[in-house]
Amino acid sequence: MFEDLVFKGESLREALTIFIDGACSGNPGPAGVGVVIKEGETVLKEISESIGDATNNIAEYSALKYALKEAALLEAQHLKIFTDSELLARQVSGQYKVKNEKLFVLFQEVTGLASKFKKVEIKNIPREQNKDADRLATQAIKIKQGKMVASTIGFVGEESPSSQG
Repeated sequence: MFEDLVFKGESLREALTIFIDGACSGNPGPAGVGVVIKEGETVLKEISESIGDATNNIAEYSALKYALKEAALLEAQHLKIFTDSELLARQVSGQYKVKNEKLFVLFQEVTGLASKFKKVEIKNIPREQNKDADRLATQAIKIKQGKMVASTIGFVGEESPSSQG
C-alpha cells in the first residue's frame, strides 16, 4: 500500500513506520491515543492510552508525542508517520500555522522531540488506512469509561516510560 514510502538500504531499527490516532468521546471529552510502530511489516509496539478529557486535536498531537517518545526509546533514526488528521499533518509540516494556544504548546513539544531524529516525515492518510491506530485510541476511551475490560486487549509495552504520561 505504501510501497513508495518504504525505506531502502537502512539498517535494522534505523527506520520505523508509525501510525497514530487520537480520539475523543465528545469534543472535548474522554480522550485516548493509539499508536502502531512497525519495522517493515513487523509490529514492534502498540500503544492504547487514555489521556483524560481533551479535544480531538489535542488527542491527535498527544498520539504524535507518544509515538516520538517510543521511537526514541527504540533508537530509530528515520520515521515515517501516518495520521488521518489533516490538520496535524499540515501544521507539523508547516503548511498551516498553529493558532490555538494549547495546540501551539503541543506543537513545540513535538517539534522538539522530532528534532532528535535524522528524518521525520508525516503524511495524511485516509481514515480507512489507519484502522489499527484508530482501534487502539477508541479502546483507550472505552476502557476509561468502563465499557471494556483492559485484560481483553493485547497491550504491548505498558511498562514503557512514555506510557506513564
